Amino acid sequence: MDILFLGTGAGVPAKLRNVTSIALKLLEERGAIWLFDAGEATQHQILHTSIKPRRIEKVFVTHLHGDHIYGIPGLLASRSFQGGESEVIVYGPKGIKEYITISLSVSQTYLKYPLKIIEIDEGIIFEDEQFRVEARLLQHGIPSYGYRIVEKDKPGTLLADKLVEAGVQPGPIFRKIKEGESVTLENGRVIIPEDYLGPDQKGRIVTILGDTRYCDNAISLAKDADLLIHEATFSKGEEQLAFDYFHSTTHQAAEVARRSGSKQLCLTHISSRYDRQEWRELVMEAQEIFTNTDIAEDFKEINIPSK
Repeated sequence: MDILFLGTGAGVPAKLRNVTSIALKLLEERGAIWLFDAGEATQHQILHTSIKPRRIEKVFVTHLHGDHIYGIPGLLASRSFQGGESEVIVYGPKGIKEYITISLSVSQTYLKYPLKIIEIDEGIIFEDEQFRVEARLLQHGIPSYGYRIVEKDKPGTLLADKLVEAGVQPGPIFRKIKEGESVTLENGRVIIPEDYLGPDQKGRIVTILGDTRYCDNAISLAKDADLLIHEATFSKGEEQLAFDYFHSTTHQAAEVARRSGSKQLCLTHISSRYDRQEWRELVMEAQEIFTNTDIAEDFKEINIPSK
């Protein structure tokens, strides 16, 4: 599981930062990539990475401001031209379906793959045997969501040596035990999976927030997260300005990380008012409250290791 930042700026494209798009790479877990927002020129950014658009399975939209959605129609069209055939599902606030549908219709863009658009409310918006995604409203000028991506726990490692000692040879019985099924041997002995599996492998948690003021829902979504991605459009001391424009400061992002028990914080949605030399100052501001803080840059990649 890896996070790759495709765009990390606020408002408009800049020389050092494109507008927001974040890729959650789940190549080992499900051979897929999930995008969170796709601002203008996201597909151009993808050209500088190893991401294959046909691997994009889902797009989660935080809110409908242009710097988070202008890249979606072009990306969907290019994916079709490049041979993408598998279904894409787009999740987002009310209005995202109309925006995408009209954009594709007016430009007479016909996709060669199924496209499903789901307009979300708060709650669990996706769940399968591997992952669960929860959305909650944040505080912004228009409806803006944060997403909590939870990887479900996996069964522990099969204790093969212990099974062999018990007289079980590698084969179908191993598979049944790994899947949690009790097995009765020919001698009548019952093999209980719990006795031959290591501890469950705890799933990972990633929280990706849209634009927001400091708020309780951000803290709830980030509870015990392995990685929290939080906007920091303003520096410390500019809390009133951040409030007026429905954004957060470095200190506020760090406070969310601290109060939520997150393990790592990465700041993003950085205003172009801050040059490269000032980025480190933004990190140091957040570190005054939450030590394990970093700042996103375009094409920065963060690995979230298995526990």
